[in-house]
Amino acid sequence: MAAENPHMELDPKYDHYDFPTTSPNAHSGHPGHTTPEQDAQVYQLRMMLEAAGYKERLDTLTLVGSTSWFVECEKWREEFNLDELVRTFDYTEKAEVFKYYPQYYHKTDKDGRPVYIEQLGNIDLTAMYKITTGDRMLQNLAVEYEKLADPRLPACSRKAGSLLETCCTIMDLKGVGVTRVPSVYAYVKQASAMSQNYYPERLGRLYLINAPWGFSTVFSVVKGWLDPITVEKIHVLGANYHKDLLEHIPQENLPEIFGGTCQCEGGCEFSDEGPWRDPEWTRPAPWQLDVAARKEAEVTNGAAGAAETDVKIEGETLHAQDAADEITTAPVPQ
Repeated sequence: MAAENPHMELDPKYDHYDFPTTSPNAHSGHPGHTTPEQDAQVYQLRMMLEAAGYKERLDTLTLVGSTSWFVECEKWREEFNLDELVRTFDYTEKAEVFKYYPQYYHKTDKDGRPVYIEQLGNIDLTAMYKITTGDRMLQNLAVEYEKLADPRLPACSRKAGSLLETCCTIMDLKGVGVTRVPSVYAYVKQASAMSQNYYPERLGRLYLINAPWGFSTVFSVVKGWLDPITVEKIHVLGANYHKDLLEHIPQENLPEIFGGTCQCEGGCEFSDEGPWRDPEWTRPAPWQLDVAARKEAEVTNGAAGAAETDVKIEGETLHAQDAADEITTAPVPQ
């Protein structure tokens, strides 16, 4: 049973779940498969962090390392202004940037996880920096990670009936020459550092397809940025990758360009199709509730100039109070 502290009560706001919380991987330490000792460590870590003024997020089960990592992550989030950014960021140049560097979530694999796709063959940072900036590209990456955490993964978990915390990634290297790598080295290194330091354990499987000749040399450099567990999840494939992808991704969920049958209207890269857009499975994330509440306040105060208080969020019409009522409370594990 988790340790109790009669002098301190934990903030319950992050014990609110309306999606499955048991991992399908029955490994010690995974959600739903923790020991009483691990539960006690989580409780102790939460007390330490809340006593220090950190009440927003919690990650692993080791106290000293987790506390240090958590504090550094919170400092980064504050410096990046991420909590505000996820509510307000508008990637208006997205369509133009995607001509050079498509990055998008699209439906799910056979395990129910979101599929994330990047196509690197046309990257031209010189041309892209006439459209956007490196900072905005990193901001977009961080915002999409936030949306992966909620609402994408919770929606996928509801549909799958078990907790899903990772995604299946396809990185298409078609057209990427080894000589082009130095020009994108700085951005890729920054993006990789963000992913590993602040959004760990989100990678379930990574397919590097259309890998060019000589890629193994480049990959040996990239591996230096990644931990060994991550490296084990990476599969480097050449041009004959279709069978491998279709073993793990339903044909109807895979864009036609990669050997599937999906042809979303307007392009798969812009559709953002998945359970997170299906009213049966999606629920508003806390940051979306904040957006809805702000919109409602604007209307109430007359700033919006209209009486309509419904808000469009991720393809749904949402009223702030109605959305808040959908959140249910799960008891703190004992």
